Amino acid sequence: MDFGRLITAMVTPFNEQLQIDWEATGRLIDELIEVQKSDSLVVSGTTGESPTLTEEEKLELFRFSVRRAAGRAKIIAGTGSNDTAHSIHLSKIAEEAGVDALLLVAPYYNKPNQEGLYLHFKAIAESTKLPVILYNVPGRTVVSLSTATTLRLAQLPNVVATKECASVEQITELVAGAPEGFIVYSGDDGITLPTLAVGGYGIISVASHVVGAEMKQLIDSFLEGRIAEAAQLNAKLFPVFKGLFQCPHPVPNPVAVKHALTAKGLNVGGVRLPLAPATAEERAFIEALFN
Repeated sequence: MDFGRLITAMVTPFNEQLQIDWEATGRLIDELIEVQKSDSLVVSGTTGESPTLTEEEKLELFRFSVRRAAGRAKIIAGTGSNDTAHSIHLSKIAEEAGVDALLLVAPYYNKPNQEGLYLHFKAIAESTKLPVILYNVPGRTVVSLSTATTLRLAQLPNVVATKECASVEQITELVAGAPEGFIVYSGDDGITLPTLAVGGYGIISVASHVVGAEMKQLIDSFLEGRIAEAAQLNAKLFPVFKGLFQCPHPVPNPVAVKHALTAKGLNVGGVRLPLAPATAEERAFIEALFN
């Protein structure tokens, strides 16, 4: 299954009571597919505030997103956690909801070793017929999937890709050692172009909520051999990539991108605790990125 080069890790819109705003969710899905040119959407990932979504909310998000996308983009369900049995359960209900694939984050907090990581992902993958995308983000999980463990998992028939946030070096090693058909995405907007340059397939993005069409142009320029054009687009977009996480002090994802969307006229509401809303200084900084 081809998930495309540009995948957006979608925020979850909330109303004033911080309950899911289904009308805004539908508008956002349409925006990401039709305007921002996303090939696939990740629903209930970290950017979607998965730690504070209930199981019932996740299931309804999966169902709603499949219906709203209506084949225009693939829907990838975030079903990873630090409890293997619970991830298996979530993956099964996501499969029943009709999603196209699963995104499985490395288990956080309990700090398994590489064998534990391998067995965790293997157990989930074997519980479903859906394609599985691994997600290595050591800045959030503390543990990091090694290149060797990722490539070992890539031998499983339905483990088809990875979202890699460790380094360009690890992306390079994965590309070099990957079996045929296994693809490597960056999870860091700021290294979209370097990822493509070392043989990575694309980006699972946050910034694509607001600059997705330009990111798709960057990717297409590189793939079509217009390297100077791609470099110019990268230079233009880089302040947005950086600013959404450093505005003007580091802020947790998805605080900044939610405000950016609202400032651009697509109100997706606030964030649930323990995340805190952007301050007045941060809001002004974010808005200035697009002026």
